Amino acid sequence: MPSREEYTLGGRFDDHEVETASAEGSPVRLVVLTPRGVPGPHPVLLHVHGGGMVVGSAYDVLPDLGLLALDLGCAIVSVEYRLAPEHPYPAALDDVYAGWEWIARNGSELGLDAARVVVHGVSAGGGLAAGAVLAARDRGGPSAIGQMLVYPMLDYRNDSASARQMEGVGAWDRRANATGWAAYLGGLDRAAVPAYASPALADDLSGLPATFLEVGSAETFRDEDVDYARRIWAAGGDAELHVWPGGAHAFDALIPDAPLSRDAREARARWLRRLLDDPRALRPAPGAAVD
Repeated sequence: MPSREEYTLGGRFDDHEVETASAEGSPVRLVVLTPRGVPGPHPVLLHVHGGGMVVGSAYDVLPDLGLLALDLGCAIVSVEYRLAPEHPYPAALDDVYAGWEWIARNGSELGLDAARVVVHGVSAGGGLAAGAVLAARDRGGPSAIGQMLVYPMLDYRNDSASARQMEGVGAWDRRANATGWAAYLGGLDRAAVPAYASPALADDLSGLPATFLEVGSAETFRDEDVDYARRIWAAGGDAELHVWPGGAHAFDALIPDAPLSRDAREARARWLRRLLDDPRALRPAPGAAVD
């Protein structure tokens, strides 16, 4: 876990811990970072950490994500969601959604702009982010101008060509993926897994905010992530897809100074900058409304 000095970038962020509640009343802790000395309202990166649904914390990657946020003038809200197997679906998704609703209701108190939220998820957090965006669309929930899905975990079926190709290879192979999904889905009937749990199952990917989706070519999630982007395009949506050649899962974290890792970070920054500079970003995604 990074120190306070590290995740505030030496005091360049003001940090706050706030608590809200999920739909069934469970407490949800949020870590809120706002640029120090910069008046709001700030666009928000709603961050959902990775960890295969079973490990990780809201403080993961905040030092690196903070550099990106400062460059863009963004605040960060990171969700401490409940982990499986102790807390199977829908606990983690409900916690992420509750954090997003807190931004819509109370974020202005800390200088957050609820009309300019980008839902940002990494690996398992990418799957949770995608599920929360689908839920918000269907429920008329809080708005987002974009979703950034960084090598997201989208498909519990775990049977794509890339999943089979990478079995026994890398840090998150098909067997590890099966373990993470089993923990998250628990006793849920596998014939009735909802798309909010496994977004690749969604029949309809229309009406989503602008999407950035990236994956390595040498990882389990490659094919399910590429297919998710393809289906957003087929539904008339806006998606930018990057498949990084030779990239293993979490390559940018494993070897941050590699040219490929630098390219990936630069691509994220460029997309976010275009999104935040686009006047259309001031309008919620179709079907969404600020609570």
